[in-house]
Amino acid sequence: MKNIKYLVLSFFLLAAIAGCKKDEEIDNGEFHPRIFDQGLVFQSPSRIIQEGQSAAYNRLLFSPAPGEKTKISWTVDGVEVSTDTAFTFTPTAGGEYEVKVEATYNGQTSARISKVLVSPATYTLKSSAFVVMPYLSENGLAANVDWSIVSHVAFNGARVLPDGGVDFSRGNQNQNIDEIVARGHLNNTPVILGVTGRLSGVDGWSLYNSVDFGTVISDPVRRAALVTTLATYVTNRRLDGIDVMMTDLSNDVFAISSKSAQSVGPFIAELKAALPANSIVTATVTANYMHWEYTSLLHADWINVHAFENGLNVGPGAPLGQQSPLSFMNDAATIWVNKGYPKNKLVLGIPAFGLRYNALDANGNNASWGSYDYIAYKDIIATSKDPEVHTKEYDATLAKGVYFNGIPLVTQKANYIKTNGFKGAYIWAGDYDTMDSKSLIKTIYDTIN
Repeated sequence: MKNIKYLVLSFFLLAAIAGCKKDEEIDNGEFHPRIFDQGLVFQSPSRIIQEGQSAAYNRLLFSPAPGEKTKISWTVDGVEVSTDTAFTFTPTAGGEYEVKVEATYNGQTSARISKVLVSPATYTLKSSAFVVMPYLSENGLAANVDWSIVSHVAFNGARVLPDGGVDFSRGNQNQNIDEIVARGHLNNTPVILGVTGRLSGVDGWSLYNSVDFGTVISDPVRRAALVTTLATYVTNRRLDGIDVMMTDLSNDVFAISSKSAQSVGPFIAELKAALPANSIVTATVTANYMHWEYTSLLHADWINVHAFENGLNVGPGAPLGQQSPLSFMNDAATIWVNKGYPKNKLVLGIPAFGLRYNALDANGNNASWGSYDYIAYKDIIATSKDPEVHTKEYDATLAKGVYFNGIPLVTQKANYIKTNGFKGAYIWAGDYDTMDSKSLIKTIYDTIN
């Protein structure tokens, strides 16, 4: 017991000494003020809100406590707006703002800074003669878009689940979809939500025998519930519409795939009725044999045609070659024109990825179903040993060779779209592209405008 008393006494003596030292530092003007973020409001380097919402900065502690010697200052873009210990920022317009709090004591200052991105309530749609649209994969970010050269942006952010629910997690993560929408609208660019089933990978096709999406929209009751879920999300997130990315028609049972295709038209009609006025509703369709099964899609604002990947250069013993030539774009477009769709309602797809061969057979052809994969265009540019690879459509320095769409071929495709009166082009996927002079979407923009 005596030892415990001595320990307690020693503790209070040390505390007193420390307190005296702290007071001496304050009195000598040597104490550096501190800001303790108990509410973690400055934990993230940026916050994203909509115009009309507020960003609250509270639960802060200051040392020394605010008073005669400790001054608090809140600024927005360098202009002082408060001297209180808490502040609520309520912007009256969209934009990007810097909120800063400073604590100053005897000439020394501590600061905390927050960037606030505000999505505007309204915006003016930019004028564009053609659709020039990067279609972002579920991993795409706002930073993957050069907003000055695009007319629209689509984001694959809604995956339909077997039970009819929707997985929005990739867009919701770190407010990714909110940033894409905010930056899009600040640049007068519509942002469209891509809705799909389970995709297989880089190329954007569905996972074989996965018909989650098609099965749900084939059931009128579950389709209606899905429409409500999607319309609510689009409205709350201020998105500009929906693309029905209907590539999950691959199933061994033709009747199932056929019914899925036949349900796309009614699904689009119900979406247009449920979404806010002037919302964009589009469909991304294939150019394979299933095109015969689609009912009318003319009530869509436009149709994105998956006009790449002819399927002739994969599989055991398949010859190596360009899987997305200009001739296949023409064939794919012709299919839909012959079905009665005007050219000015067709947006043709261009791949921002390449077909990579990893093993060949004795004849120099593709070895097997597992001997090839796909690689993003930006990764081809980054890893090729050929500094001029962007000017070509084949690279021999990677694996057993990679075929892709480089700038010359994409230029040809953009000219084909322009001279033949099509509505425009999209690339899959926008986040596979580069952000420099070798960019495919920039090539399309420069050629088509």
